[in-house]
Formats: sequence, structure tokens, C-alpha cells
Amino acid sequence: MAEVSAALVKELREKTGVGMMDCKKALAENAGDIEASIDWLRAKGLSKAAKKADRAAAEGLVAVAVAGVRGAVIEFNSETDFVARNETFQKAAAAFAQKALDAKGDHEALLAATLPEGGTVQESTTQLIATIGENMTLRRSAYLEVGAGVVTPYVHGQVADGLGRIGVLVALESAGQTAALEDIAKKIAMHVAATNPLAVSDTEVPAEAIARERAVYEEQVKEDPKMAGKPENVLKGVVEGRIRKFLEEVVLTKQKFVMAPDQTVEAWVKAAEKDAGGAIRIAGFKRFQLGEGVEKPKDDFAAEVAGMTGKS
Repeated sequence: MAEVSAALVKELREKTGVGMMDCKKALAENAGDIEASIDWLRAKGLSKAAKKADRAAAEGLVAVAVAGVRGAVIEFNSETDFVARNETFQKAAAAFAQKALDAKGDHEALLAATLPEGGTVQESTTQLIATIGENMTLRRSAYLEVGAGVVTPYVHGQVADGLGRIGVLVALESAGQTAALEDIAKKIAMHVAATNPLAVSDTEVPAEAIARERAVYEEQVKEDPKMAGKPENVLKGVVEGRIRKFLEEVVLTKQKFVMAPDQTVEAWVKAAEKDAGGAIRIAGFKRFQLGEGVEKPKDDFAAEVAGMTGKS
């Protein structure tokens, strides 16, 4: 195969909308000829995928996979829930989650990973787009691993084994009994699915999230007539009190445990150590909710009619 320049790959991608790896392959197969490469992509069915690339893909599935003390979660999106119920789509999501175990959180490595049947994850996605006729994207992936303990999955809204609308992984570091740890981790994962915490501990909460909340509370204090004339140290105390309350709501270990509301998660885990036969540390969690953060297009029939009639 001929070597091709990055500039040629970029040009072909801009003309076709096809992924960079497919563009590079097409150019290599056709000695750098742009038009021949376009025809090559069309012949492979890849240009069909390009036509659908601007459609919002906010449906689909979240998939989890676990192997020993390693776990991975991915979000594989489609345009409609109908496609998410397609067996071929579901098999692809499950296969991608398995490959995510090897990628260990490197999303680019996951897209470039080779599947057992041949071809990469990215190439498989492109072929599915051309075959099924909807835009699809392997949007994100995450990975957890512990030296000793468990990594346990939980899927909410499950449509098939390991596939659903919310996928959670919980990693516990412990020398305790595996069966007991799995049960503890499963319950914590269900809690995470329900409450969507930001972090395991205070120190892991993003600094920008705390800064944003502090700015809001400071403004609230300024606008509160009851706070007028209060000393600066009192105002700061009120703000810090609200920050503490915020952390209680978003930090996993500080949250009230959904299965025992009279205890925090931290206290419940401490009590569970007796059953596990060893100390337990929540090493981490990952929570993916389908379509989270994706801007879905809104159909505006009135605007469409106005555009057609020239009325506003």
C-alpha cells in the first residue's frame, strides 16, 4: 500500500465525512487518488454512513463487562430506541464492552481494537451504520481495576445481560470474602444508580464544582435580607455550612444509604466489614446513563410550517 499524507486524509474526510482510519485505508488502496478513494468508500458502503453522521444519536445502550477484578462500561448510541432493541446492535454493544476491558479506559485504543471476527471496533460501527441505516457512535468508555477485592456491575433498565439504560461499576478494595464483597458492591452500585454521586470522597469532587456552588451561595447570602449587616465571618460561616451540605448530597460516602437511610454509605460499609471478614475501601465507581449530556434535537412543527409559508 502507498503511504499517504495527513493532508490527503484530512481532505478525503472533509469530502466524505468518513472516519480518518477508513480514509487513510482508502487512499492507501488507491495510490492517494481522491476520486478513486471516494468510489472505493462508496463500494464498501462507508459513504452511506457519512451521510448519517450529523444525526443526533442519543438512544442506544449502556453495556458493562467484568473479568475478575477488572471492569469496563461503554455507551453505544443510536438514533432510535427501536435500533437499540436490534439483536445485532446489542451483540455489538456487548462485544465493545468486552474490548473495553483490554483498552483500560483508553477510548482511542478501544476504537482501534480488533474484533475476533476481524476489523476494528470503529470499522464495525461504520459497517453497522451502513447496514442498519442509522447514525451510531461509541460515545465513551471507562475502566476500573483493583489489586485485591471485587469490581461489580449493576445495570438498571436491563434489556439483555449486561445491557441497559444505566450501567454502574463499583470497585471495592479488600482482602475479605469474595461472595460477601460482591453482595456489598452490588448494593452500593444500586445506590449509585439511584443517586448519581459526583465522587467517592470530598477530595475527589472537582474543584470547579465546589467553586461554582460557593459562588451561588455567596450571592444568595448577599441577597438575603436576614443577612444584612452581619459580620463577614458570619457570612462566610453560612456559605461554608452550605458547602458542607452540598458535599453531603454529592459525595458517595457521605450520602444517606438508600437501603438504610439512617446510615451514611460510609457507616453502612464499615458495618458490612464484619460479614466480609476484612476492611473495605470503596476504590471507585463509574456510572453511565444513556444519553447523558447529549443534546437531543427538538421537532418544531410550527417553525417548519412558518418556514414553508414564509410566515414568522
